[in-house]
Order: sequence, then structure tokens, then C-alpha cells
Amino acid sequence: MRVITGSARGRKLISPIGMDVRPTTDKVKEAVFSAIQFNIPDSYVLDLFAGSGQMGIEALSRGAARAFFIDSSKDSIKVITENLRTTKLDKFSEVILRDSYDYISLTTRTFDIIILDPPYRFGHIYKVLPLAAAKLNPGGIIICEYEADAAEPQPADGLILRKTYKYGKICVSIFCKPDSEDDK
Repeated sequence: MRVITGSARGRKLISPIGMDVRPTTDKVKEAVFSAIQFNIPDSYVLDLFAGSGQMGIEALSRGAARAFFIDSSKDSIKVITENLRTTKLDKFSEVILRDSYDYISLTTRTFDIIILDPPYRFGHIYKVLPLAAAKLNPGGIIICEYEADAAEPQPADGLILRKTYKYGKICVSIFCKPDSEDDK
């Protein structure tokens, strides 16, 4: 696992040990970031269910202004912190040990890019997407990663499905929130 491009290009990242975290493959990560490349500069990014933090780190490496990493696992928080130090992106980030549902429900912050890659097989993506939509800035995007044999998440209020990609056993849906009523 590595940072694909940007200021931290080529830096190796570590991942928590065990079956609780399944890092996004480089192929999927490259495709996702190619699809959203023009949304990244100067954006505020939320990496919810952050795991190793690699998706938020990739966004920072490509020019995001700030990233917030949320995970309920102490092991994941340690790994994210180490990965941010390794990439020298820690000064542009905030790492928070907290339940993802609690954070997204209670935060007053809003974001330009929200990354949702929760544990598979529990239906988290369907439950958290409406909560995330409420914290998305106009013109913002939400990236949802989920298992390919699951039903595609439906757009929450105010969101439009931009595109869904399938990569073997993984699907990624990208939703956007229009800047105005005219953009719908």
C-alpha cells in the first residue's frame, strides 16, 4: 500500500493487522482519485471509518487543504497517525478516536469530500450516507465503497449519483451535491 501521486508520492503506508480493516487496492484508489481529481485542490476531506487513513492521505497528497480521520479503533488511530508522520501530512490533518456515527451526527463541520468505506456486511453504507449528505457542502462529493454483491446505495436527499464503478468484488459509487438548483 502506497501513496499514488502528489507531494507524498511513492511513500509506503502501513495497515492495522487483522481482518477488521481491508485497505482499498491501488487500482481502485487510482480510479477513484482520477474521477474526483478536480474536486480535490483546497478541499476539506472527511475520511470516515478511516482504517489506515490511506484515502484521506491520498487526498492530502493531491492538494486537499485539510483532512479529518475518524475511527473507533485505537489500533487504526495509531496507524493513521504513523502514516501521516511518514508522509509529512500530519500538520494538515486531525485524527479523532470516535464512533463514526457519533461523529457524523454531532459534528458542526461541513466537508467538500466525504469518504465512506465502512466494514462490509453490516449495511453501514445505507445508514451513514444520509447523515453524511447533511454534512456535505454544495458542490461536494461523497465516495462510497461497498461489496459488489450488495445493493447500490440510493442517493440521500440533495445528492445525485454521478457514477458507479465495479472492480471485481468491490463497488464504488460517487455522489455529488449540486452547487445550486440550476445544477440539478
